[in-house]
Amino acid sequence: MLVDTHTHIHDENDRALSSEETFSRAHELGVDEIITIGTSPADSLKAKEFAEEWAEKGEKIFWTYGFHPNEYAENDRAGLTNAINMASEALKSPQNVGVGEIGLDYHFDGYSAEMQRELLLNMLQLAQDSQKPVSFHIRDAFDDFWPIFDNFHLPVSVMHSFSDSKKNLDEALKRDLYIGVNGLSTFADIAHPPLERVVLETDAPYLTPAPFRGTMNMPGYVKYVAEWATEYYKVDFSEVARITTENAKKIFKI
Repeated sequence: MLVDTHTHIHDENDRALSSEETFSRAHELGVDEIITIGTSPADSLKAKEFAEEWAEKGEKIFWTYGFHPNEYAENDRAGLTNAINMASEALKSPQNVGVGEIGLDYHFDGYSAEMQRELLLNMLQLAQDSQKPVSFHIRDAFDDFWPIFDNFHLPVSVMHSFSDSKKNLDEALKRDLYIGVNGLSTFADIAHPPLERVVLETDAPYLTPAPFRGTMNMPGYVKYVAEWATEYYKVDFSEVARITTENAKKIFKI
């Protein structure tokens, strides 16, 4: 059994297939549990409704409440307060397993580092108060991130889609963070953690693994990330599945 710990299938625009076909294809490829990730207050509530609906139909689908750093540039501080108040209630959902994705992203021009840091501080306080694990999105911003992270006491959490330096990978591992490994590893030369600290993800519909580059990603494609891992770590597929699934269950309590 495999787990996709980071996808966005609750939005029909982020799926190549219908909901039914997406779940069916995932099962065919050995992916039995899926965590769909919120990126804004409205998107997170959509993830909540989707996960609760399909859980009632028997699917092992969970969700997180997130506020992506690039989303906050369009929101004022009153909007942030409303988002935090909304989150406090939404996190009581039985299908909720975490906070995320949240973080800092200085990659594109036009960002406000101050506003992103303000958002991150508020969301980390929410995660700490609720003792929910976090799915972090950090890009070109680790120097600002580590001092903020170190001020909080969080459950074991995940650095989603890590693609930074070996130095920052070591900093993440030193802080007991697990690393989300996805299709990026199948076509890019990046630093990788030990298998014992890996969780598998797709980030669907993005970062489609080889050999399906150029098509829309889907949760079932976790299988191909796992196949890459068997070659990279030189272990059996069953060992990759066992370790990464145990890690996902430990972190997200699924």
